[in-house]
Amino acid sequence: MAIFSVYVVNKAGGLIYQLDSYAPRSEAEKTFSYPLDLLLKLHDDRVLVAFGQRDGIRGIKFVVLADPRQAGIDSLLRKIYEIYSDFALKNPFYSLEMPIRCELFDQNLKLALEVAEKAGTFGPGS
Repeated sequence: MAIFSVYVVNKAGGLIYQLDSYAPRSEAEKTFSYPLDLLLKLHDDRVLVAFGQRDGIRGIKFVVLADPRQAGIDSLLRKIYEIYSDFALKNPFYSLEMPIRCELFDQNLKLALEVAEKAGTFGPGS
């Protein structure tokens, strides 16, 4: 199971943070010759999109793109909100509505995503 991306969108709809955490492994380099012969097949891979907005921060949206089988997305959104509150909002150099450029926010978000992918959920004390 995988969490593909995390996005934070401000009140105006601008993207203030993006993290692509899942990179598919490529087995070999692919080359193409033109014209391309395309064969379309029905494929049943879906992506779960979860939106989160907490009451404390009006207008900020947290978006998580994940595998539909990934458990604990709601608790992951709560954890992302906690990380945003602790490491972005409490940073004296961060201004609301501006892009998030905080090393501690990056580190803790990546750690939370690793924990979510391995465990599937967050406990009350994590």
